[in-house]
Amino acid sequence: MSQPIGKRLRMRTVFISDVHLGFRGCQAEYLLDFLKSVETEKLILVGDIFDLWSLKKSLYWPAAHQEVLRTLMKLSRDGTEVIYVPGNHDEAAREFCGLLFGDIQIHRQWIHETLDGKRLLVLHGDEFDGTVEFSGWLKHFGSFLYDRMVEVARFVHFMRRRLGRPYWSLVSWLKHTVPNAMTYILAFEEAAAKEAAHRGFDGVVCGHIHRPELRTVNGVLYCNDGDWVEHCTALVEDRNGRLGILRWTEHAQLGTVPSINAEVALDPAA
Repeated sequence: MSQPIGKRLRMRTVFISDVHLGFRGCQAEYLLDFLKSVETEKLILVGDIFDLWSLKKSLYWPAAHQEVLRTLMKLSRDGTEVIYVPGNHDEAAREFCGLLFGDIQIHRQWIHETLDGKRLLVLHGDEFDGTVEFSGWLKHFGSFLYDRMVEVARFVHFMRRRLGRPYWSLVSWLKHTVPNAMTYILAFEEAAAKEAAHRGFDGVVCGHIHRPELRTVNGVLYCNDGDWVEHCTALVEDRNGRLGILRWTEHAQLGTVPSINAEVALDPAA
């Protein structure tokens, strides 16, 4: 059901977002392991790759974060088409849309066409903050509290690893237990799907809310590639055009690379 780590997964397209380089909660080591285990024709960075908000508070840039940046640059030089759609935490990069960062293309939004002809609107997702009603949980679960919870989650993760327990996201669990959290999440998903439908797309790919998902919403394919703070996930399109979500922590701890047939949830609309 799994392949040895030396054998890379070959993909047509990989989508990642919400890496938050420069933030102490960034799981850069998992991302590096993922990037070294996957070959892809196209890599689409769906925003919040850098966390300029955190970097303004305090300078935090360890070697693993620099290695992620170096790896992304190398991939673009070696033939992978790398497209960067900035988010709200790296919003300053939106001033350079239409330009190149090395060999990396920077765009405000992107249109991706899957192998079977589906046209997907790719954008970070903060565009919907103004249309989705912010419930009480989100106001209180703001930037400061989120940072503190991530710090606690890092300690919990460390202790679980010492005890040989599998990866578990405390922050994700809290989001799902705080009242009205799912109401906000579902409203966000519906807003994203509605925008894609309004603009004539078959689906939408986004990040922003740190919740990986792949499902049909009102006839539109909704894809959220998750994050590399809480979940360590990527949205992938294999070479047969199938879409799925890879949950990397499940495989990195076992020293294996998932088989696309056995481990990846297939596009529910296929």
